[in-house]
Amino acid sequence: MKLSLSDAEAILAAVLTRGDQLGKALSVAIVDAGGHLISVKRSDGARALTPSIAIAKAYSAAIMERPTNMLYDWAQSNPGFFAQLSTMAAHPIVATEGGVTIKRDGEILGGLGVSGGTPAEDQQACEEVLKELGYELIFAAWGKSRG
Repeated sequence: MKLSLSDAEAILAAVLTRGDQLGKALSVAIVDAGGHLISVKRSDGARALTPSIAIAKAYSAAIMERPTNMLYDWAQSNPGFFAQLSTMAAHPIVATEGGVTIKRDGEILGGLGVSGGTPAEDQQACEEVLKELGYELIFAAWGKSRG
């Protein structure tokens, strides 16, 4: 199963609508399971750096196969190793709110990254939209089998 451009565009549109509802100018990025960019959009008024941040969040969520907020404890416990990950990757690996792995029927399809709101708002937009569109939001903790 692959994440199609039409699937990505549906997610992007729903997140941008959520941003309008929150009164936030957001940037949204979708990557495939390999971290390759499918689409990115920056709403009117979104700050200039937000597209790059959204891409890094989406990339991190896809290639690490976990939402970016699940990476925080690992980054804190082993900052040297975590920092080295970014030197090996095409984009920075980030451990923050607002990047969620796109998963359906147990298969990793890609990553969604949102930037422009508060960290909590970015995360909320990701989770609410993915849940509404029928994607899974349960991920095993590190060191456990995929689920």
